[in-house]
Amino acid sequence: MRDSDMSIQRISQHPKTSQKQPIETGMVDLVGAGPGDPELLTLKALRSIEQADLVLYDRLVSEEILALIPSNTKTIYVGKAKANHCIPQEQLNLYMVDKAKQGLRICRLKGGDPFVFGRGSEELSVLHEHDVPARVIPGITAASGCTSYAGIPLTHRGLATGCSFITGHKQDGKLDIDWAQLAQLDHTLVFYMGLSSLPEISQQLQRFGKSAKTPAALIEKGCQSDQRVVTGQLDQLPTLASEHQLQSPTLIVIGEVVSLREQLNWLSKLDANQNQFELENSAALSA
Repeated sequence: MRDSDMSIQRISQHPKTSQKQPIETGMVDLVGAGPGDPELLTLKALRSIEQADLVLYDRLVSEEILALIPSNTKTIYVGKAKANHCIPQEQLNLYMVDKAKQGLRICRLKGGDPFVFGRGSEELSVLHEHDVPARVIPGITAASGCTSYAGIPLTHRGLATGCSFITGHKQDGKLDIDWAQLAQLDHTLVFYMGLSSLPEISQQLQRFGKSAKTPAALIEKGCQSDQRVVTGQLDQLPTLASEHQLQSPTLIVIGEVVSLREQLNWLSKLDANQNQFELENSAALSA
């Protein structure tokens, strides 16, 4: 663990939604920070961040969101990366119990949503076992936020009747997935934490019947200022990831809905309109 008070700066323009109120007993908020854009935070999430005595935050919480934490609030990084857990999950669970019983108000800040591949349910179970008051504050999960910012709908009439969220994280060196069932679904498939497993994901889906030509996208750092989106076909995904040197976090989206990106890429259209406006305004001022 490391204390990151020194690395967090308060955004002075941001108005406080409420002041900290004294509480007799501690409690824990399991807070979804969303996929990165601080304006996608819920009001309840922001209020929890501002009222906390202690913020325990994950690797996928963006710097812009960390900047919303009051400068006098203690923060501890408890994130996990592949083969690198700075604190074991069981130890973290008991640490929250201990601090809450000392009367602290704890904000357990997670990227995305606490209940979507966020281990929030495991943490809540332990808190309840120890009679620690706790709340779950949902956040926008990456599958929803990142695809929206990429101009890719999760469902579209005639293209996808549903969507499936799948973890690409390996357990004991392998992916525990029913590939035959997954390949036959008329769903948009969204893989979390699957960048290192991309060759296996591509190969197995094709092996069990998914067309190699299926449209697919890789979304790196979705909903952040440096978001990158790479599109292609299912059989091209490992090559595309290597060519573009994509890094984690990268979301994998597979399905016919990806073909709509060129038409629905609203973010790039807004940028183009803004650039055109600035050019026209500059020309008018210089005339």
